[in-house]
Amino acid sequence: MSDTGLWPSFMAPSDCGDDSRCAVSAAGHRVTFADGRTSLCGTSGLWNTNLGYGNAAIAAAITDALHDASYLGLFRFENEYARRAAGELVALTGERFARVLFSTSGGAANDLTLKVLRHFHVLQRQPQRRLVAGLRGSYHGLMFGSAAVTGEDLGQRLYGVDQRLVRHVAPNDLQGLSALLDQCGEQLAGLILEPVLGTGCIPLTAEFVAAVLAGRSEYGYLVVADEVATGFGRTGPMFASDLWPEAPDIMVVSKGLTNGTCAAAAVLVNARIASTFWDAGPAGVLGHGETQAGTPPTCAAISATINEFHRLDALAAGARVASWLRADLDPLVGDHALARTVTGRGLFLGLHLNGRDGQPMAQADVPDVVSAVRSAGAIVHPGLRGIQLVPALTYTRDEVTELVSAVEKGVEAWSRNRS
Repeated sequence: MSDTGLWPSFMAPSDCGDDSRCAVSAAGHRVTFADGRTSLCGTSGLWNTNLGYGNAAIAAAITDALHDASYLGLFRFENEYARRAAGELVALTGERFARVLFSTSGGAANDLTLKVLRHFHVLQRQPQRRLVAGLRGSYHGLMFGSAAVTGEDLGQRLYGVDQRLVRHVAPNDLQGLSALLDQCGEQLAGLILEPVLGTGCIPLTAEFVAAVLAGRSEYGYLVVADEVATGFGRTGPMFASDLWPEAPDIMVVSKGLTNGTCAAAAVLVNARIASTFWDAGPAGVLGHGETQAGTPPTCAAISATINEFHRLDALAAGARVASWLRADLDPLVGDHALARTVTGRGLFLGLHLNGRDGQPMAQADVPDVVSAVRSAGAIVHPGLRGIQLVPALTYTRDEVTELVSAVEKGVEAWSRNRS
């Protein structure tokens, strides 16, 4: 144990100082820890190192920006790096969006999005539109605004998070959505959706997305695609909402935006929203700013990440890895009594497990399974009654086999220890 004064996130105080949990380096798809162990990363960091660790081109771009413009902000100023990155992001979306606001994390970006939603409707002379709806089981961050919209119980009551202007509906629940819109559609500023809910790796159905978009036309709310996790090839296309029949009004991206190298996020808005603010004069000045948003090193990382996606043909590479992963997981589900089902899309999958009694695994048992898989050589995160498998788009065939083997060995070790 090495108690250094660090207070990590989502870790029991009794586990702090454990060298087996202290990472010292990462390269490719492997992480080395202070106890000397090296593990295959099956989580892409925290779903963000989509191109693997240590990409040389991204690191060089950050280094150059640190030398040439160590700090240039976006508070009452612009900088050339941010201009360039914004233009490249707009182009990457096929110009479905017109303007980019930079932020520093997915949670902070979702707070910013709530401001955009409510401010937009005030400028549209509809100040009654203050409600925001999200999905039950969704995750949008742990800031006070984003935590309010998050549909999981993560201490909102404990921390005094104000959810009076927030509503939730179950994912893919067409009747629930209809009831919500009947009740408060005229007061709804926006509906925030993860195209694939991260916790359970639950994709939104085409029918549910179509109903949300139809409701937008009927009631006048805005649709937000929270692609913090699903963006940058994670589910197959560059952005999961690319496959929607109509574009969202706002898209939130982070994680893969800089391949995990910088504290970065972006909120992309369509031309209608942008022109509403631009045409409003002083009333269109948005009340939001972050010291580290859109700085040169961060924006250089964004530009380099986009370039690397093109150079590596990362979407095609991710499609190959996804096909290998499903080819290995499907027999596991068919043959192993403890493997129940796989949900998700692309390289954003949840392996749902059974307990020894054949029933869905108790959520309280999941951390022990995660530890057992890690002991077998691979890092995974807890999921809904199972584990998440979120490897990089740049895995090799052998690494996919290694990951699934470690999962199988870990699950079997957990089962033996329970007997």
